[in-house]
Amino acid sequence: MKPLAEEIRPTILKDFVGQKHLVGENKPIYNALKNNQIFSMILWGGSGTGKTTLARIIAKGLKKKVNFIETSAVIIGVKELKEIIENAQNIVNLNKQTIVFIDEIHHFSKSQQDVLLPHIESGIITLIGATTENPSFELNNAILSRLTVFVLEPLSFDDLKTILNKVVDLKPKNQDLIINNSNNDARKMLGIVERIAGIDEGKIADFLGEALVNFDKNSDIFYQQLSAFHKSVRGSSPDGALYWFARMLQGGAVATTIARRLLAIASEDIGLSDPRAIEITLNAWNIYHRVGKKEGERAIAEAIVYCAVAPKSNALYAAFNQVMADTKGDNSPVPKHLCNAPTSLLKEQGFGENYQYAHNFEDSIAWGQTYFPKEIGEKQYYQPVNRGLEIKIKDKLDKLRAKND
Repeated sequence: MKPLAEEIRPTILKDFVGQKHLVGENKPIYNALKNNQIFSMILWGGSGTGKTTLARIIAKGLKKKVNFIETSAVIIGVKELKEIIENAQNIVNLNKQTIVFIDEIHHFSKSQQDVLLPHIESGIITLIGATTENPSFELNNAILSRLTVFVLEPLSFDDLKTILNKVVDLKPKNQDLIINNSNNDARKMLGIVERIAGIDEGKIADFLGEALVNFDKNSDIFYQQLSAFHKSVRGSSPDGALYWFARMLQGGAVATTIARRLLAIASEDIGLSDPRAIEITLNAWNIYHRVGKKEGERAIAEAIVYCAVAPKSNALYAAFNQVMADTKGDNSPVPKHLCNAPTSLLKEQGFGENYQYAHNFEDSIAWGQTYFPKEIGEKQYYQPVNRGLEIKIKDKLDKLRAKND
């Protein structure tokens, strides 16, 4: 017996649910089928968003003979790919188009991608790849540049409800429960429907338990949530930052993973406008290891709020990036007055000569002394902002730099 998801899988475009930005009237895939002209593409989206279904509909919807081959990157090798291409070359003269659908294409090796590349370019095959992972990270630039990437959005609540109502008649509260347990995955939702078959409606809630959270620490979803968390702290939104922190924890993330990112934020987005941000985040991390998960997560939450409301400055971050760029390949010699002269020979060569020991001067500053190679000239990389502690730092630096000019 076929799984329910396979049994009710739509075969024509008008029955396809969701992804209106791709299949709606005058949208890219709608127009491609209308014009009977399909092209190589990547369908990038989460599980149960319709990637396989859409690939099959595309192949069936063309008004010409199509040789449709469906496979997965985890089971096909270079040898099998070459056989597919050879067969496609043999039938191209029959005006028959070969469409190769490769699921989980992010698992393809470079050698597998290289086999396909020239035949995609020549039109011998039309490739439709499906992936749950960001293709810009998983596919090489050469093959990616020959493909159109279409993003499939998570199915909305209404989309899932439309699909659910095609297969089962349930009370609204049970519909909501099943949909909320599906994590926006139509296939998973239909699997739940299969599992509850024959169960009294009043017992569905007990059977399913609490809704599962859509989260995988190795998936693109996790990194998008981590990005949202970072941007919330940077944007001085403690509420947004706490929300994304909680979302990741609910999904199974370890709090120290978020604390690690928070340390990066403390140096990148807060910097010297409030140096205590790094200290407080490190203390929270230490508390997590000393007292355990519950109290530790609360300590990290405290550090998150502190960093979110702290004054922001990327002045140090920008200065360090700039100086790293400027010193790449720089072989300028160290000025002699900044060198040590531990031997008489080095002293005779002038090493250390004219160096002014700062502590011998008022305010421990040797005014006019240079600290860069002569070929480079004096530079000013660090430009503090008028926020937090950097207000005072800027005031002092302005005076120092003015007196040294």
